[in-house]
Amino acid sequence: MVDEHGAGPYHQITAELAGPYRELRDLVPEVVSAYAALHHASMGDGELSAKTKELIALAIAVTRECDGCIVSHARGAARRGATVAEVAEAIGVTIMMNGGPGTVWGPRALAAFHEFADR
Repeated sequence: MVDEHGAGPYHQITAELAGPYRELRDLVPEVVSAYAALHHASMGDGELSAKTKELIALAIAVTRECDGCIVSHARGAARRGATVAEVAEAIGVTIMMNGGPGTVWGPRALAAFHEFADR
């Protein structure tokens, strides 16, 4: 389902989190800055490609049942050129490792990926 601006539910999650995130960033800027630096240091190309790291992060997001994390890493995977097949395989591993909850949160991750990749 998309809204009048063409944004689907995963774009809406991003919008919902933006204001509270800014407030938290203003209240604990050192923590948010340190986390941003950790994210930047962890997610770039290295021995593993940035795309592979996004797929790993997306799989972990499914396991952690975190919609905000799914949004972030589905968007990251789409931006780094992941294919639907690659996302589906990563979700398949998540289901194997996580069982039933993976069958609920995995499709959410796939839908989020489509929302960002199909734009």
